[in-house]
Amino acid sequence: MADLRQKTGIPELDTLLAGGLLPGKLTVVLGATGIGKTQLGLQFAQAGLQQEGQTGVLFDMATRGDSQSHSDYAERLFQWKLREQLVEAAFDLDQIWDAGTRTDYQHLFRQSGRRVTRRDMELDEWKEWKLEFVKKLDAAIAFFYSNFVHGVRRTVIDGIEPTERPSDSFQFHAFEYVYHQILRKEYDWVARDLFRAQFRSHQAQVEQHQYDFQQIGCLLLLTTHEVMLDDLIQRPIESGDVLSNANTIILMGKIREGNRMSRALHIAKHRGSAVDESLVPYEIQESGLKLLR
Repeated sequence: MADLRQKTGIPELDTLLAGGLLPGKLTVVLGATGIGKTQLGLQFAQAGLQQEGQTGVLFDMATRGDSQSHSDYAERLFQWKLREQLVEAAFDLDQIWDAGTRTDYQHLFRQSGRRVTRRDMELDEWKEWKLEFVKKLDAAIAFFYSNFVHGVRRTVIDGIEPTERPSDSFQFHAFEYVYHQILRKEYDWVARDLFRAQFRSHQAQVEQHQYDFQQIGCLLLLTTHEVMLDDLIQRPIESGDVLSNANTIILMGKIREGNRMSRALHIAKHRGSAVDESLVPYEIQESGLKLLR
């Protein structure tokens, strides 16, 4: 795979990342609510329009409504009207090959309002989560596959709630499945999972719409309890944690400057190139995230 790095849509951040993010790898952005993660994610998704010819897609895993305000941000920042694929709506598999029906947003667990960590749930509640995810899995596969066959090469996953141990979170279990069984799987096997008994009748079109999963970048936005950047930097990484498997980790938090607070980010990890270990201040402007350097 060629080292064609995906631009983030923030030139100063691309400089910190030696040109951008590596496609085919996982990038994790951590920070508290309201710190600017969603703006960064939208800028990354929008940058795909210039670099790959298609905007990226947003996969929202929030369980308490659309607190991320993706649609509002996208329209205000880029005049980009997100087209949503509803999980509950019947999906016509024959429409997958029509680029005009492509959508760029899906909210998996809309307004369920339930707790997501195992320690807060009874066994029956945990089983209910699994059953709900299985019911919605076909819609998720259809969403990603119908985008990848039409040239989309960027995914932004948002809405995962903070938890002390990722292994206790149902959202992390769902993310691991989506990441490994959809995003990091050969195109024909994803198609088999989607079409199932109808695969043979669609096989010719599947082969005409091949894509290389190693060219798909994934940006995972994780909400944390930690607000201060120093606390995020000191946060331990468990073996097997999603952070330990990430190629790049970007931390976003508050810093104290005299008697005032401001925002800054830090590249905690970036395999494949030297890392600038500075704490870089940034602002959230009308046009999005702007690094001050």
